[in-house]
Amino acid sequence: MCRDKIIGIEIGLIALFAVGVAFKLARAVLVPFAMALLLAYAVSPVLDHLVKKKVPKSLALTVILILTFVVLYLVGSVFYSSGKSFALQLPAYNEVVDSFIESVDELFHSERIKTDMINFFTAFNIERAGKVLLSALGPFVSFVSELFLVIIFMIFILAGRGRLAGKIERAFAPGRAAAIGGALSRIDRDIQKYLAVKTLTNLVLGLVTAVVMALFGLPFAVLFGILTFLVNYIPTLGTLLGVAATALFAAFMFGSVGRPLLILLILTVVSFLIDRLLRRKLMGDVIELSPLLVLFALFFGAWLWGIPGMILAVPFLAMVKIVLANVPGLVPIEKMMGK
Repeated sequence: MCRDKIIGIEIGLIALFAVGVAFKLARAVLVPFAMALLLAYAVSPVLDHLVKKKVPKSLALTVILILTFVVLYLVGSVFYSSGKSFALQLPAYNEVVDSFIESVDELFHSERIKTDMINFFTAFNIERAGKVLLSALGPFVSFVSELFLVIIFMIFILAGRGRLAGKIERAFAPGRAAAIGGALSRIDRDIQKYLAVKTLTNLVLGLVTAVVMALFGLPFAVLFGILTFLVNYIPTLGTLLGVAATALFAAFMFGSVGRPLLILLILTVVSFLIDRLLRRKLMGDVIELSPLLVLFALFFGAWLWGIPGMILAVPFLAMVKIVLANVPGLVPIEKMMGK
């Protein structure tokens, strides 16, 4: 019996590894599909609302898809052009780094802290960092082609929306069909609510970040606003990364710590208020995930699909948690995924 369990675990691990390799090899198709699935959930409440208002589904779907394409294309264009400009201008900031090192020397009295920080920033090759960032942005043509693929997947996902209930009624007995349909309806509603609230709060925080940077006269405010919007799909860690990156960039640009600390304070307070007042009020029961599980998901997503995988990993992890919470036999696993 014990031998059979060990063999079963080994087979399961091999199967899991094989699935991971298959997902990695199919990146070109699966990344646009995953993005399309998330976007479809995000815009489906709008589609449902328009259909209830007697707008023909084909017309509502066409309008939503066109608007989605335009918004994603504009955001992608701004992000790519700003990121490319930022990467190309990085080598010109060597003097700013030197000024920042001097301010560190004046600020800290501890020789050990001072030496460690100065050594770190001195060893930081800003020109090489610019080249790495430039290569990471990738060709814009690739982004456009993936965007078309995302829209195509969204067409099929949204066009088939609402048909699953009828299939379940035909496939199962009335009592069983009602139970399955109710669970799927709750899953659909909870995922929609999570993605809608998360996207809204991320958008607010991204706009605040861009506005604060612009008010302080910092360049690339839009770029950091978009980055803040994206990284905040990662709970807690994403907020810390976004705020810290903005404050650190401000420190480099100003060559001092006074105004960067003020920016850090403003963004920290805004993040806290958005989480406590907006997200918790709109979402109600906040979906909490284990920090260790989130970290593992980020590493796995990075190995699987690179930067897009890191962005998509946590939303999909939250979706899995929602699904488990609505299946009675799997609720214990859902509880273990929490903090």
